[in-house]
Amino acid sequence: MPIHERFIRPRSRSPRPFRLRRSHGPAGFARSARSGRSLGALVLAAVAALAAVLLAPAGAQATPAGAQAIPPGSQAARAKESRPVYSYENAIREAVWVDTGLDTDGDGRGDRVAVDIVRPREPAQQGRKIPVIMDASPYYSCCGRGNESQLKTYDANGDVVQMPLFYDNYFVPRGYAFVGVDLAGTNRSDGCVDVGGPSDVLSAKAVVDWLNGRARAYTTRTGGTRATAGWTNGRTGMIGKSWDGTIANGVAATGVEGLRTIVPISAISSWYDYYFAKGAPLYDGGPADLADAVESPDAQAHCAAEQQKIVAGSPRSGDWTKLWNDRDYVLRADKVKASVFVVHGMQDLNVRTKNFGQWWDALAANGVERKIWLSQTGHVDPFDYRRADWVPVLHQWFDHYLLGYDNGIERRPMADIERHPDQWTTDRVWPPSGTAAATVHPVNGAVPGVGALSLGRAPAASTATFTDNPALDETSWAADIDKSTPDKAGFTTKPLTKDLRVSGSSKVTVTATPSTSSAHLSAVLVDLGPDTIRNYAGAGEGILTGTDRTCWGASTTGDSPCYLTTSADKTDVGSTVFSRGWADLGNYASDRKGVPLTPGKPYTITLDLAATDHVVPAGHRLALIVAGTDNGLIDPPASRPTLALDLTRSGARVPFVGGAGAFARATAGTGAPGGAPSLVAPKGVPVPRMTQRLPGDVRH
Repeated sequence: MPIHERFIRPRSRSPRPFRLRRSHGPAGFARSARSGRSLGALVLAAVAALAAVLLAPAGAQATPAGAQAIPPGSQAARAKESRPVYSYENAIREAVWVDTGLDTDGDGRGDRVAVDIVRPREPAQQGRKIPVIMDASPYYSCCGRGNESQLKTYDANGDVVQMPLFYDNYFVPRGYAFVGVDLAGTNRSDGCVDVGGPSDVLSAKAVVDWLNGRARAYTTRTGGTRATAGWTNGRTGMIGKSWDGTIANGVAATGVEGLRTIVPISAISSWYDYYFAKGAPLYDGGPADLADAVESPDAQAHCAAEQQKIVAGSPRSGDWTKLWNDRDYVLRADKVKASVFVVHGMQDLNVRTKNFGQWWDALAANGVERKIWLSQTGHVDPFDYRRADWVPVLHQWFDHYLLGYDNGIERRPMADIERHPDQWTTDRVWPPSGTAAATVHPVNGAVPGVGALSLGRAPAASTATFTDNPALDETSWAADIDKSTPDKAGFTTKPLTKDLRVSGSSKVTVTATPSTSSAHLSAVLVDLGPDTIRNYAGAGEGILTGTDRTCWGASTTGDSPCYLTTSADKTDVGSTVFSRGWADLGNYASDRKGVPLTPGKPYTITLDLAATDHVVPAGHRLALIVAGTDNGLIDPPASRPTLALDLTRSGARVPFVGGAGAFARATAGTGAPGGAPSLVAPKGVPVPRMTQRLPGDVRH
């Protein structure tokens, strides 16, 4: 069974015990994957020019004997790619501690973050400086990185032996340094964890500053001699999944000089939007719980005061506080100078896709050079769903932005989108040209609660009523779309006559009258029709882990570049929820503060639906469902309200490729609502039952 991603209910400040839970898959922390990584499985190739021991993936271009690294900006750089000409076995492995300029643990000296470095020996001997690829993470000792939960390991001198993931194995022989940074308060670093806040971000920014000669580093955690980075040209690219990618976003939003590119994978852009959706709680824990889960024993002993500040600054009311402002990188997107390669799973129900959507829009508004991959998976790294394509594209991306190679990567299609398992399409720009938001309105049909979608508004006094049932979820609602049920209001087109593509972020505005003083709302867009999709609710969130391995880079005795193969975990469904949004109705007047409701009074609120790119094919139907608690995805309110929707004052603003005209053409001649064919079994992918979990790799 694949080891992939766990849900977690971390320790809180209450007496509640620490319990580690999984989303789907084996319970408990993963056994070390190193035990299954036989060096006998590695295929070695001698590179005669430098006598380096190298491993290349299947299909990789062989390195010619005598090949030399290409100086950035040269004529050769415009036609070549970096090649594995340096010895990984003889690479320099060292550690330094960079002073962040903060003293979060209150010990009277600046916090120092541990920086483990793997870099080729030969460039320094030749008097040449090299760029850096960096992954700053809180997971290097507590939880592990990647599908096999790799941890950093060290030799007797404290230098890194195993650096998790393939980045060092692959890129160090190609003339890059790889740097693994322990965020403040984790593993070997000083300071306190603050979950995406200033200390987290400055942990990594200080390293970029040090690489560019603007910060101090030392050879030990306390005391030690000064360490300089004379071996690098300061050009840095940050990469990482989930929390790691989140820090890349945060550092880019500081505008730090020297950061040339970031590759945030399944990353958070606003921590408020990780925990809340317009006041509706997405998890029953908060950022202090995550700090508990990753902080070092030293931090646990010295950071109680800092953690209490996090508790106080993140009330479960869902109100916006300064803490959330400090952790909203979208607000600072105008400072981003680095190019950005966004990667996200469109069915990621951990770091939900609003995070990439709002970040992407902000980057676009500020003219940031960017690229995007969107998969059908949940919270999964592209190395584990599109490995053979991902590594070469990432290689080209770093070659272009860090080495200056004119390889055309920035002129290729901006977007790669997975339409069916392992079937991808591309777009020159994203969202594609011709995309325009159109408002579709819910209208009643012949059966109460079973309505239609129309470009025209519903007649005056049109209403639909439902009662919040926290036991049900979006899958249940979609399965009963053609039935009058008390727990939802559903509105569908007739079977489409043409494909209809939704690309980007939607908004659903409703006017609702509650029966109680608190109410939560959910809105989902659904593709009603049979399909084969990735099983994003399965153990691997869309992937299956095999037993064979493929190798991506060079090897040492302690660090293999060979990883278990993966394949698509597929499932047949009768419907697909492809975009979701939630809100607390008490936030009707403000995204940042909720208030009690007056029963019997109508309120108008807009729900932000998560970004997506989905084609509803001809013959399928498009549905909008409005309901209460989406079980497993938001927490229920204090009461079980009945809500009456004023359909005349409700609608969904959806970005259709082709705009309102595309919707009109796809629905032309489909007739009046009612009498639509029933869904075929199976109904859809069950929604994962979610408790608080780490925004990253507890198991992968």
